[in-house]
Amino acid sequence: MNQASEPAGPAPGDRLSTSVMLRYGVGMTGAQMFRDIPAALLPVFMTTVLGIEAWVAGLVILLPKAWVIFCDPLMGAWSDRRAPTTGRTPFLVAGAISTCVGFLALFTLTNIEPPLAAAAAVSLLFLLSMTGFSGFSVPYLAIAATLTRNPHERTKLLVYRLVFTSVGVILGVGLAQPTVYWLGGGQRGWSAMAAIFAGVCLVSMLGSAIGLRPVLRQRPTPASAPQSLKRQFLAAWRNRPFRQLTVIHFIQTLATACQYTVIGMVFIYLVDGIELMPLYIFAMATCGIVMQPVWFRLSRRIGKISLFVWQCAAWCAVTVSWLAIDWGANTQVALPMLGVTTLKDILIVVRGGLIGMANVGFILIVTSLFTDTVYLGEDGHGTTMEGSFAGLWSAIEKLAFALGPVVAGTILSLSGYRASKEGPVTQDPQALFGILANYSIVPFAFFVVSLLLVPRFARSVSAAEARRGALSM
Repeated sequence: MNQASEPAGPAPGDRLSTSVMLRYGVGMTGAQMFRDIPAALLPVFMTTVLGIEAWVAGLVILLPKAWVIFCDPLMGAWSDRRAPTTGRTPFLVAGAISTCVGFLALFTLTNIEPPLAAAAAVSLLFLLSMTGFSGFSVPYLAIAATLTRNPHERTKLLVYRLVFTSVGVILGVGLAQPTVYWLGGGQRGWSAMAAIFAGVCLVSMLGSAIGLRPVLRQRPTPASAPQSLKRQFLAAWRNRPFRQLTVIHFIQTLATACQYTVIGMVFIYLVDGIELMPLYIFAMATCGIVMQPVWFRLSRRIGKISLFVWQCAAWCAVTVSWLAIDWGANTQVALPMLGVTTLKDILIVVRGGLIGMANVGFILIVTSLFTDTVYLGEDGHGTTMEGSFAGLWSAIEKLAFALGPVVAGTILSLSGYRASKEGPVTQDPQALFGILANYSIVPFAFFVVSLLLVPRFARSVSAAEARRGALSM
């Protein structure tokens, strides 16, 4: 992305210290855990412990996330109005506490009958949890656009954010489900897992909120908040780069939401080894962390949009390779310190590393592009609209995460996936293919569609930057 109107290097006041970036980033570990654990484990919990049908489980997740589609913009506008007086810290603190309490409750109510009543209870608890999470996540995202005016410093800030995101992925996706089994499984295992990870979330999110308080107090916000939701939506609609990037991000998030819904099922039914899941997630997260400095340098060398396209193409290549998941299952390989394993398992871990590199890369760049588009409005000036734009961005993202389980659940039901209250049960080949399709074919197709929209977005960015440059003369 060509930031023609931005300074070539950060001015002293725009340079962020390592301490500030660490205090900002640490909050993402807990936030990512809350995003990942319900997305990845609620479908498994509902279909194997509560006896809820897969398509009903999809609706259970859809309804609360449909609510936050409206809640996030409201929370963003509210935080914008309060920013000049109380700041955004009260939102972060209240959001962190309520999110973690709700998360704990989600996996502890296991004795509700019949399954439809259990589904209603889970949906209500998830709605309350998502409301609390909106109070944290929307102002948190807005802060990234306000800490510095320099686009490269914002990208560096997001590198730190994604390092802590990777830690959250390791804990949330890699360890949460195995922890259930390590603690004995069943209702006790799920409840104990929830208590442990809710505590980690609270320390992370609350620590970031408290740590950022003195930083935010040194950056007073002008009292120019939007007065109505109408003005908020009109500002976003007129910002063509923001509008187009949001559509691209929605499609890609829908793809990854389908994957999150079935990742536990992939390792239970297709890999047939839940114990391999932590290693897969560890490879994904650590490779993503290692690559972040490389992505940051490449973004400055070849441009953000060009790099974004290459990252998405790499992600597509790895994703479609899951169609050959059983390749190497009959080939034994002896590895130092690890003993004898199969080539299939080795390739699964390799996929984890490769997908981690690409996944962290395009998330870094698309989030950095979001913070850039906030400043590409009609007048070319950043006003107190960061919370509003963050609210809309977050709402669209959560809409995609809400629709993902519905898409995945529908495909699972159509393929004959069988729910149970006694843990995983044997599935027919058609159901196994439904799981694989949700993890490979469907996400690949969504990403291809999103990439077709990138050229138009690039042209809009160039036009907006040229207009902003003319206004600044």
